[in-house]
Formats: sequence, structure tokens, C-alpha cells
Amino acid sequence: MANRVRDAVLDSPTARAKLKSQAKPYFRSIDRGLHLGYRKGKTGGTWVARRYLGNERYVVEALGRADDRQTANGTTVLTFQQAQTRARGRIREVEEAERIAALGPTITVRDAVSAYIESCETKEAKIRNGLPLRRHTRSRLARHVLTADLADKALQALTVDDLHGWRAAASATLTDASVRRITNDFRAALNAAVRRYAPQLPAAIGMTIRNGLAAQTASAPVAREAQILPDADVRRIVAATAEVDAEGGWEGDLHRLVIVLAATGLRFSQVTRMTVADVQVEQNRLMVPLSRKGTGSRQTSHIGIRVAPDVIATLRPILVGRRGTETLLLRPRWQTVTVRVQQKVGRVPWGNATEMARTWKSVLEKAGLPGDLVPYALRHSSIVRGLRANLPVRLVAALHDTSTAMIEAHYSAYIVTALDELAALAAVSLITPAPTQFRSAG
Repeated sequence: MANRVRDAVLDSPTARAKLKSQAKPYFRSIDRGLHLGYRKGKTGGTWVARRYLGNERYVVEALGRADDRQTANGTTVLTFQQAQTRARGRIREVEEAERIAALGPTITVRDAVSAYIESCETKEAKIRNGLPLRRHTRSRLARHVLTADLADKALQALTVDDLHGWRAAASATLTDASVRRITNDFRAALNAAVRRYAPQLPAAIGMTIRNGLAAQTASAPVAREAQILPDADVRRIVAATAEVDAEGGWEGDLHRLVIVLAATGLRFSQVTRMTVADVQVEQNRLMVPLSRKGTGSRQTSHIGIRVAPDVIATLRPILVGRRGTETLLLRPRWQTVTVRVQQKVGRVPWGNATEMARTWKSVLEKAGLPGDLVPYALRHSSIVRGLRANLPVRLVAALHDTSTAMIEAHYSAYIVTALDELAALAAVSLITPAPTQFRSAG
């Protein structure tokens, strides 16, 4: 830390009051190549910093008002010592900016987001192996980030206020869930750029991203009560799906997908990556691939889920005569013949959840259930079913490929209920019953 310079002429308002007003500041050297100046005016003085550039050239920059007539507040009104600190801070900022500029072209928010989109689609292309890309990340970021005012801002100049403003604008027009999804993508894009261009960015950029994109509410969202279904309603959905499947010519594909979602409680993106070999018939077990969420490495690649025999029986027809590496769950592929006529031209793997959503409303209508139910309700219901069965929270989290922290944050009410039921089993009566009276024989 640099030593603070003392100066009897500039140290105090009393000393500065004795100085004559003049256009040229009274300068005092406080570091090599750096001077702090006091410009005396008729109504008070101001502080300036003068930096030496070489070849007898200087740059002078205003720092703030001197505490001649007002009490110093450390921001707009400064003491002599505070002015020194401000001057040294500005020098560090300028030197850092010059260092960054010398390393190469400026990296903008748009550059960071565009590179992230390309990276995501390159990975997706390998995974989908020739199938059309879903492009969810591109759609979200292009619509809500690349069109925003901060898109063309230099990454090194990005501030917490910039990111707060962007999130506030998104929250004004989108649901909380949508804002979370877009923010997660945006954060990942910025962090990827920080890792790649670290030498060209300020050391505090990571903290800026973290604080700027942090949720403004302290409480975590909880699972919606209306989306947690009793087992009877889950069965109604499965039965209704079978009817919609038959009426729509799905050849059992829609029905099998919903059964697997309901039986495992796992995500659409996971169950649609299952292969034929992931069905372990003898053990009544489904091996579901782990989600691609997070960046850490995992010791396993699948989650083993025990299911009822009727689930295995439903899947048996699509196991016969197929290789173990083939995708388990398929769907018909339709080709438009005329405006109102489509014909099936084979079967392909499921691409994204919207392909299921097109018929989901018909399923709910046939099941007689509210139209605002979402397919994710099957996952909510499975998690709560495990908690109500008094399974340990850690086990419920592992079976649903999530963390105990997420379970506790979203389903805390059901954990309390389950623990209360367990605690009730340990309750004993503390009132000793009256001794039984026995009559003597004879």
C-alpha cells in the first residue's frame, strides 16, 4: 500500500484557505509520475490528478471537490488524503485499461455470447448425430441478450449495474422461470469468455458477473402445489395418453414416453437419450442417462431406477430385434401431403419436449384434469412420492438426478411432513397405566 503524503500547505481546509486563487493548480507529487493538484477557486477548491505520459506531456483529470466548505463524504467531497487515494485508484484503472488494450481487440458481450452459442451447437451436433439441432440456447440469447443495449459493451467495462438493469428489463416481460433459464445461459456465456480471455479482463470481472446476475429475491421458488399429483391422477394421465396415442396413430410411442417419465420422475432430455440396453428386464430396472447440467465430472453415467413390472411389459415390444445401442424411445415422423393431410414416413428419436406438448392438452382434456398442468408435474409428483414414502432426502435427490439442496429448497414442506410422520412413530405414552387387579384363586 502506498504511503500517504503529508503536506502542510494542502493538508487541511485551514491551510488551503491561506492560498491565493489561481487558474493553475497547486501540485504535490504523491507517486512517481503522479501529482495531486488543488485548484483554488472563489467559492472553494477542487482536486485534480496529473499523470506524466513522457516527453514532457501530462494528462490532468478532475477528482472531486475539496472539503473547504463542506464535510467530506468520500465520493464528491474529498479530504487531502481521500484525494490521494482517488488519484492512485484512477492511475490503476488507466494502467489496467492500457494493459488490456495492448493484449488485443476489445471483447464485447456480443462476442462472448456468440462464441458460447457456437460452442453449444457444436456439442449438440455431436450428440444428436445428424438430427436437426434444437437451438434453444441460440433462441433465448439472441432474443433477450443480443438485442439488449449492453450487447455491444466491452466485457472489461461491464458493471454490476449493467447486469442488474438487463435482468430487471427481462423480469418485466418474462416469467420468473424464463428469466432464470436465460440468466443461466447468459452467465455461462460470460464465464466462458472470462476463462478464455482472462489476461485481457479485469481481475474482478468474475465477481461482477456473479453479483450482477444474482437473483434479486432471497427465497428460492418452491414447487407449485397444483403441479403435484396424487397417484390416481398420474394413472389417469397414463390411461388418457394411451387413448390419445391410439387415436392419433402414435403406435404406442407417446404412451411409452409418458409411462417412462411418470415411472422415473426424470427429465424429458434424459429419458429420450435412453438406449435399448438401458432396459434391464430381469431386474425391473431402467438405466437413465445423467443430465448434462453442471460442469463437474461424475463417476457414473446412468441412474438405476426400479420400476413396476407393468412398465417393463409396456416397453417389451420395442426391445425385440433391436440392437442395444439404438435409441429406446422413438416417435412417428410425419410428412405433410396437403394442408390437412400428413402421412407417416418412419420413426425418429424425440427431439425436444415441444413435440410432446402438442398433444399434452388433449391428454389433460381426456383425463379430466386442469389445462395448466405441465408434463414436469410428473417429475414433481415422483419426488414428493419418494418424500412421502419416507425415503431419505439424499436418496430422493440421487434417484432424480438433483441435489439435496434443490430438494430442500423446492420441496421443504413435504420434507417436514415426512419427518413429522417419522417422528410420530417414536412418540410414547408417558402416563403409566394403572396396574391390573388380579383376584386370588379359591
